[in-house]
Amino acid sequence: MTFTEKKFNIQKLVDISENSITEHLKLYAGYVKHSNLIIDKINSLSADMDTNSYTIGELQRRFGFEFDGMRNHEYYFEQLEGDVTSTDRAIDLNSEFATKITETFGSFESWLARFKALAMTRGIGWAILYYDPETDKILNAWIDEQHLGHLTSLKVILALDMWEHSYMLDYVPSEKKKYVEAFFANLNWKCVTERFSKAVSQKSQ
Repeated sequence: MTFTEKKFNIQKLVDISENSITEHLKLYAGYVKHSNLIIDKINSLSADMDTNSYTIGELQRRFGFEFDGMRNHEYYFEQLEGDVTSTDRAIDLNSEFATKITETFGSFESWLARFKALAMTRGIGWAILYYDPETDKILNAWIDEQHLGHLTSLKVILALDMWEHSYMLDYVPSEKKKYVEAFFANLNWKCVTERFSKAVSQKSQ
């Protein structure tokens, strides 16, 4: 089993520098690397389970952090791909996704305000919008670090990295609200709506 570092077509963004994206991608590459290293180490130590059970257990604990760090960033960077001047950057309020948002939160604007407020949660972590195929509902959630609080079996629709590393080259910590606004200014809504449509279609299969 080997995880492969993905490549992303991220063009010049608005109020998020190229340097910030370049350094952020290096951090993502580290999560891929360490996910692979941990798997390899566990496989090696498993030749003697009795002797190495404690070490294996701690490595498995660490694996959740590294793997979710890898996968969260893949969701994140996919959302920034493409031409920032295209219509993909505008939300289609007639889309299945926007309709579901309105049904749940009263209006798209109301949900967006709540999600942005969630992103301002103190501490390091992620603001994530999920779709629950069991109940056909969408949910906002805060994830501590990379892995603490993920909602089991739900599909990630939108992921916003709120670790300092995602914005510190462009904004000081007291300005992270500006980073949140910049993220949404660059967000490829087509990517988000397609994730939602895919999640709903898989539910019906």
